[in-house]
Amino acid sequence: MLIDSHCHLDRLDLKPYQNDFSCLMEHIRAQQIEHLLCIAIDLEAYPAMRELVADYDDISVTVGVHPNEHEGQEPTIAELIALGQDEKVIGIGETGLDYFRSEGDLTWQHNRFRNHIHAAKTLNKPLIIHTREAKQDALDILREENAGEVGGIIHCFTEDWEFAKAALDLNFYISFSGIVTFNSAKNIHEVAKKLPADRLLIETDSPYLSPVPHRGRPNYPHYVTHVAQTVADLRGISLNSIADISTRNFYTLFKKS
Repeated sequence: MLIDSHCHLDRLDLKPYQNDFSCLMEHIRAQQIEHLLCIAIDLEAYPAMRELVADYDDISVTVGVHPNEHEGQEPTIAELIALGQDEKVIGIGETGLDYFRSEGDLTWQHNRFRNHIHAAKTLNKPLIIHTREAKQDALDILREENAGEVGGIIHCFTEDWEFAKAALDLNFYISFSGIVTFNSAKNIHEVAKKLPADRLLIETDSPYLSPVPHRGRPNYPHYVTHVAQTVADLRGISLNSIADISTRNFYTLFKKS
């Protein structure tokens, strides 16, 4: 059984599933996917996302505002804490820094990132970290705010082994997305081979970043099997072994039974 540790279920194209979320979930379960972590991007869409998955015990959620979101509501620490007390919320984020899509004075991104870390520490819930072209600043803020107290996930890992080692030292797990299936992703392949087994997770980030052989088309949670198979091949072990490792790690991080 596999777990998709990062997906955006409220943003999936349901047309292939009769525009019926329950039909999609039946298909996902039939593909041996045991649990899904549905990740928040903003506060405006969060209530509908939470309602969508309310009746599914095999779906957990996070609450947070993506570092590139700048037109919606700015989350305060108090708001994040209030929303994060929901038992279905098992993590805070996604949060972090992104210098690829945002330009100019990004102090607001830094402040938002710190607020998420403060909320996560108050709630004692792991962080879901997004970082792009901002690795040193992201590491600096994680260190300055003692984010290792709660740890979390560096999601959709796209950095190098040096960054991975620093993240491990800060009590974070590394999650591989469909990018690991791309032949050009040599740095990510190296990390997938070297990463300690007890810090490895897999994800889809669906509906984005579809893995080979679905690259260029909408992504779905059950495509996590392709991510798992690629990581297994890189490490020279079986798909079942990666499934066991990543599933155990997910429940260890989020302290689920």
